[in-house]
Formats: sequence, structure tokens, C-alpha cells
Amino acid sequence: MAPELLDLVAERFKALSDRARLSLLQELRGGPMTVNELVEATGMGQANVSRHLAQLFANGLVARERDGVFVRYELADEDVLKLCELVCGRLESELTERRKVVTGR
Repeated sequence: MAPELLDLVAERFKALSDRARLSLLQELRGGPMTVNELVEATGMGQANVSRHLAQLFANGLVARERDGVFVRYELADEDVLKLCELVCGRLESELTERRKVVTGR
């Protein structure tokens, strides 16, 4: 892979490396949402939601569209959810195995 491509991949994964941003992406699975809707759904502060959305937008993970006075955010690429599901599914299996070792069940 070209170094420039590796840099882009690293930046994309860096954007996905934050729990708050992953939470926002999960909320957007249901369709476009405003900042206020995301604040209500996640319990995060408005400034935090806006900051994380800006980073997700800069990395091409969310798109935005003006709807009157509101801006609605949506997933820019549904494949990011497939990636999250792949990683989460694998980690969930590992966590289950660890619990079995610890509890003996």
C-alpha cells in the first residue's frame, strides 16, 4: 500500500477510536439526526456532540444536510457499520470467553 493511503487509513481508524464517536455512529444507524437529537439520545453535551461530529465529518464518516434552521447528520457510508459489527462481534466473543475463564462457567 502506498504511504499516502496508509496515512488515510490510519486517520480513519483514529476517528473510530473514540467511544463517543462510535456511540454517535450507532445512533445514526436509524437515519439522519440533528445535534439536539443526538444530545438527547446519547446524554453527551452539545459541545461534545458537535466536536465529535466535526471530526467524523472531516474523516468522511458522516454527511450533513441543512434542513431549514437545522443540520441533519447521517452516515456517509453504511460500510463503516459493517466494520464496527465485525470488530464488535469478535470482541464480544472474546469477552464472553474471558468471563467464562474468570467465573469458571
